[in-house]
Amino acid sequence: MPNANEFVIERAYDAPVSLVYKMWTEREQLNQWWGPPGWENEVVSLDLRPGGVFLYSMKAPDGSFMYGKFVYREIVKNEKLIFVDSFCDKDGNVLRHPMANKWPLEILNTLIFTEANGRTLLTLKNIAINASVEEVKTFVEGFSSLNQGWSGTLKQLEDSLKAAGN
Repeated sequence: MPNANEFVIERAYDAPVSLVYKMWTEREQLNQWWGPPGWENEVVSLDLRPGGVFLYSMKAPDGSFMYGKFVYREIVKNEKLIFVDSFCDKDGNVLRHPMANKWPLEILNTLIFTEANGRTLLTLKNIAINASVEEVKTFVEGFSSLNQGWSGTLKQLEDSLKAAGN
């Protein structure tokens, strides 16, 4: 039974799972597509291991900066990535969402990579963790915004996969 507090989005890509996974786990690849469309994004650091951190900067079209980070919990090559996503400062200290002060500080992300006939199905699940009732409510009310944001980011992934020859 689906969890009403969990955001889920799926995308199918005409690329092998090994390449789609690589796009999520290598600095050079993440620099090509990660982040909101229209923003300049850069990998600050990437330590791909349980407990490791992916720290990234995001420069808005107006020139302002935001930072985000993943703290990896589980990594199964070509199958699954589980990480906690947060907004943060340039040093990785967790901060409130810059435009939504009731947004949860931590979102648990589960990425599942499934290959069939040379195509990859990517399933992304988000759920607020260590959150108050009010923060969970804000998160659930933000599903349409999450859908819009993730759709744009995952379209950039698709474009990068096509540019890579897939």
